[in-house]
This record gives sequence, structure tokens and C-alpha cells, in this order.
Amino acid sequence: MRILLVDDEVELTDPLSRVLSREGYGVDVAYDGASGRRLASQDIYDLLILDWMLPQLSGLAICQQLRSQGRTTPVLFLTAKDTLDDRVQGLDAGADDYLVKPFELRELLARVRALLRRSAATDTSTSQRLRVAGLELDLDNQLAYRSERLIELSEKESQLLEYFMRHSGQLLTHGQIYQHLWVEDEQPSSNVVAALIRLLRRKIEAKGETPLIHTVYGKGYRFGDSG
Repeated sequence: MRILLVDDEVELTDPLSRVLSREGYGVDVAYDGASGRRLASQDIYDLLILDWMLPQLSGLAICQQLRSQGRTTPVLFLTAKDTLDDRVQGLDAGADDYLVKPFELRELLARVRALLRRSAATDTSTSQRLRVAGLELDLDNQLAYRSERLIELSEKESQLLEYFMRHSGQLLTHGQIYQHLWVEDEQPSSNVVAALIRLLRRKIEAKGETPLIHTVYGKGYRFGDSG
């Protein structure tokens, strides 16, 4: 899961980004509204955490612009504004949740998890195709498309590719992949992940195409158009 954190308070933003990274999220940080809007417009994030008051462009304005463009990425506001009118204004702008500074870290992490669960449930029910870096995955039919090529996938290849695409840019360890693809009573050999990835690479990375599955030696794999 990828999170964009936009807040100009470095003493809050930097330690918070480290905590979120330790929780397993991919985190990008922006310290002003213009940079935050530019990153948010890339539509690669599962959650936006926005400060209300920002240099150049407010978090409220970022949220309003995204919603006016039809973007539904969940938004969590962090702000010192704590009146009822402020809360109503933030929610009316399209925010999904609201946390007043100062806050307890446990509460923020709980709200992050809740918003991401809600978003994942919505995505599963409404969208059956994923698109990352020019590759499209048809979840219903176990098919992928790249450069006008039709790529037929096995069930496990489709599951692996879906996992990669939903965590694009994030380091996934061998253990995480193994646990995602096989339940406890299935015990394939220890090298099955590497073998499955080799098979998937052959299918989605034709000669001359940009590699999408990148090996992070000694750790795992990262998916995307840059390693």
C-alpha cells in the first residue's frame, strides 16, 4: 500500500513517515501544497494524509481539486482546526476522516488501517482490472495486456501479478509473497517463489520491453517501470 503524506511540519512529518514505513507502507512525503498536489495527481496512492494549512496550496484545496476530477483516493486530514464548523468543512470538501493535532500515534495508525481496508473492499467490488506502467491485468479472466500483446496467465501467475501491481514500487520479501500465495496447509518447496517469478517475467517482459519485476538482492522484489 502506498501513502502520500503532505505536511510542512518536518518535526512531525519525518518521524511519522518512518513509523508508517516500519508498518510496511510505501511512503512519499511532500512539504508544501503544490508538491503534494502534483504527487497526488499521479493517482498511484492508496491513501492521502494531508495537513489542512500548507504553503502554496491548502490541503483542503488539494482535496477539493481531486474530488472535482473524480478521484476517490481516501483522504485523512491532520489539522489543528478543531471546531465543528472546521470538521464539517473538511468532510464537505471530500475528506474521509479527520484527526486533530496533537494526536496519539496508535489512533492515527488505526485510522490509516481502517481507511485502507475500506478502500480495498471498494476496489475489489467495483474494479476488475489493474493498470501499472503500461501493463494491464484482467482479474476475471487471468489475462494481461502489454504493448498490444495478450498474455495468458496461470492462476498462481495471475495472483502473483495482482499482488505486485497492488503494491507497485514497494519492496516485497520472499516471505510476504510466499504467505500471500499459499495457505498454511500448502507447503511447496522453498524455491517455488523464485521459479514462479521467472515464469511470470518471461511472459510480461518480452525482448525490448522495460523490465517490471526487479530483484532486490538478499531481500525480495520490487514491481514497476524503475527498480
